[in-house]
Amino acid sequence: MKPIVLSTSQWQSILADLHKEHPRTVFMIRGKMKQVLGFTVREHTAWVEKPKSEYEREYREHQQRQSTLTKKNDPFTMLDWEPQKGYSEFQIHLDFYSERKRTMFLLKYSEIIGKRNE
Repeated sequence: MKPIVLSTSQWQSILADLHKEHPRTVFMIRGKMKQVLGFTVREHTAWVEKPKSEYEREYREHQQRQSTLTKKNDPFTMLDWEPQKGYSEFQIHLDFYSERKRTMFLLKYSEIIGKRNE
């Protein structure tokens, strides 16, 4: 079953709501969380690729700055520079074990899950 991927802000909002409904012991023991809520929590760092046009633009801007700031044939300023082609993003993955509980979770928290990184 496909996990639900959340940002940290989304997870904090959902977790605050879950804490109102369930005792702390549900969140402390993975087996109890799986039994009561139907999922376990997994922290994940994903690599997110930038669009090619974005990092090509960064490279052109760098080349323009270099040409105006440097002297010709200066070995210290002629270093190769590559723009970042992506970045790492911290995510929360909810691994569900019950299709019914996953569906109810999506219905209940669809408003929070629909918002990205606010």
